[in-house]
Amino acid sequence: MLLEIKNLHAGIDGKEILKGIDLAINAGEVHAIMGPNGSGKSTLSSVLVGNPTFTVKEGTVMFKGRDLLAMTPEDRSREGLFLSFQYPVEIPGVSMVNFMRAAVNSHREYRGEEPLSATAFLKMMREKREFVEMDSKLASRSVNEGFSGGEKKRNEIFQMAMLSPTLSILDETDSGLDIDALRVVANGVNKLKSPDNATIVITHYQRLLDYIKPDAVHVLYNGRIAKTAGPEFAMELERKGYDWLKNNI
Repeated sequence: MLLEIKNLHAGIDGKEILKGIDLAINAGEVHAIMGPNGSGKSTLSSVLVGNPTFTVKEGTVMFKGRDLLAMTPEDRSREGLFLSFQYPVEIPGVSMVNFMRAAVNSHREYRGEEPLSATAFLKMMREKREFVEMDSKLASRSVNEGFSGGEKKRNEIFQMAMLSPTLSILDETDSGLDIDALRVVANGVNKLKSPDNATIVITHYQRLLDYIKPDAVHVLYNGRIAKTAGPEFAMELERKGYDWLKNNI
């Protein structure tokens, strides 16, 4: 079992948002999490990566057989957890090259590996840019500074390609993307899929799942997973909406 969540309760400022999440994910799988605004989707991703704004009240999260909740956010990343943000931030004055080289070499150091030389790192960047058809000029600019919405999302998947995570969480990566950008981002995600890693796709809409095929669809409703079904269930939700679900759980 790659990720196992049991009875997870968490919230913010004394308000409980997650009210008993149970979820199990194996390597090689893609799981979609859908649900209306306020259901707890982004809270779940924030708790998994260790956002200190959120407080865990109860429950356990095991990642690769280890207690994820006991790890620092940095060690969660080094252990292979990656989050593609819904709203990627800009980091003025920090070039993409320096940012990614520091991240990659930090992960290598954690694994007891030698840091990549400048030549080897730049070769790696060139190869990974192709996954998301990323303009080489963007890689020399400050992180996300002046990037369009689509460029920021491509940059997130580029970072994912560079770090080769074991578990990737895509938090509404499709938000604000046109069809062409959505296709490019989804193709990048699909190329990175392997029997050794897994992906959680958090989305409101079925359209992303036309490109990234999930093994299971979970509906998060009022802080709990209300229903788990196959990929075809996303199309049913698209037709009927979440109000229909409220009366059928």
